[in-house]
Amino acid sequence: MGSGFPTLLHKELMRFWKVGFQTIAAPVLTALLYLLVFAHVLQNRVHVYGTVPYTSFLIPGLMMMSMLQNSFANASSSLIQSRITGNLVFILLPPMSHREIFGAYLLASMTRGLSVGACVWLVALFFVPLPAAHAAWVLVFALLSCGILANLGIIAGLWSEKFDHLAAFQNFLIMPATFLSGVFYSIHSLPPFWQAVSRWNPIFYTIDGFRYGFFAVSDVSPWRSLVVVCCVFIALSTATLRLLAKGYKLRN
Repeated sequence: MGSGFPTLLHKELMRFWKVGFQTIAAPVLTALLYLLVFAHVLQNRVHVYGTVPYTSFLIPGLMMMSMLQNSFANASSSLIQSRITGNLVFILLPPMSHREIFGAYLLASMTRGLSVGACVWLVALFFVPLPAAHAAWVLVFALLSCGILANLGIIAGLWSEKFDHLAAFQNFLIMPATFLSGVFYSIHSLPPFWQAVSRWNPIFYTIDGFRYGFFAVSDVSPWRSLVVVCCVFIALSTATLRLLAKGYKLRN
């Protein structure tokens, strides 16, 4: 008996690819606007890590922010739309295991996030040359970070019963954690209290480790960031798999 995993994965990939102007181009434009505004205002006023121009510092943060938000949006929006339109049953009827469902949603969401991040990087190269000092670190943190938000997207899609619930999850959890994670600043510019708060934000470690891949300098040790990001990814993946195995809000 064949697996339904390739079909579900293809369906999820085509779901965002067919509306690429909205799912890929629009986030890239948003990141570009952030880059133009902040670079124009702060380029000659702020240098980070001693010698890194602010525009160069900002680009990896915008790349990661775009990847995280779109990885979350892909899985969460797909599940809530399937629930509201009633076609979620067509995913549950085939003999697919919870691992196959998890893998399809996870990989599709990561693909969308990575695609947006790559496009932001390509567009930013027209403004600032930004080679990666350690490409392997860039790739590892990109993959793990997109995986973390893809897991959160699946959890949010399972939990939400209408778009208001999903919007609350995004506006009160994802958005604050992303914007307060060092996308636009180094945490060393913050007062000690807020530096300590930032260190409890796992999204901070995704961005700081990702920046290390470009500049070979970071606010905290990249190995510490890697350990935190790996642990969060494993914990969320385990939780998501358990929810899917139990059929949480799927089979009632």
